[in-house]
Amino acid sequence: MSTHETSPAHAGGHGGHDDHALQADHGTLRTYVTGFVLAVILTVIPFWLVMGKVFEKSSTTALVVLGLAAVQIVVHMVYFLHMNGRSEGGWSLLALIFTLMMVVILLSGSIWVMYHLNQNMMPGMNMDPTHEMVQPHAGAAGAPAAGAGPGAAGHTMHDMTGMPGMPGISEPKK
Repeated sequence: MSTHETSPAHAGGHGGHDDHALQADHGTLRTYVTGFVLAVILTVIPFWLVMGKVFEKSSTTALVVLGLAAVQIVVHMVYFLHMNGRSEGGWSLLALIFTLMMVVILLSGSIWVMYHLNQNMMPGMNMDPTHEMVQPHAGAAGAPAAGAGPGAAGHTMHDMTGMPGMPGISEPKK
């Protein structure tokens, strides 16, 4: 017999602890096949919904596809990653919950910041047409033309950009 098997500290496992109970379940062929079949079904249904145009509104289709994607994530975690409340003493489930909270905070915070940056940093894109800035035309010597002032010759700052095809922005008048 080796010293490892006869050591009193190793009797009944390492230090009296049952290591097998702390390890994750590795699954059987049956659980892998079940997970595979569920994953295939949860992949085929969204393709059918989109390609067959089952719902009249695309927003309804998008919500159903997102719901099926969430179910498929759970299927993968349970059948392939073997995550449950018992594996690794519940730490893997706790880590998953923490990760999901961080992702939700990150995504919602990013969307909130981008929304407020769009509202507060892009005033030229959301200008009211009655509050447009007006630039007078310059004469031959670069001085304002006679009678030039607000609204002279109907040109506004937007007219001076010369960006054809932009809604609400016209090309310079000739």
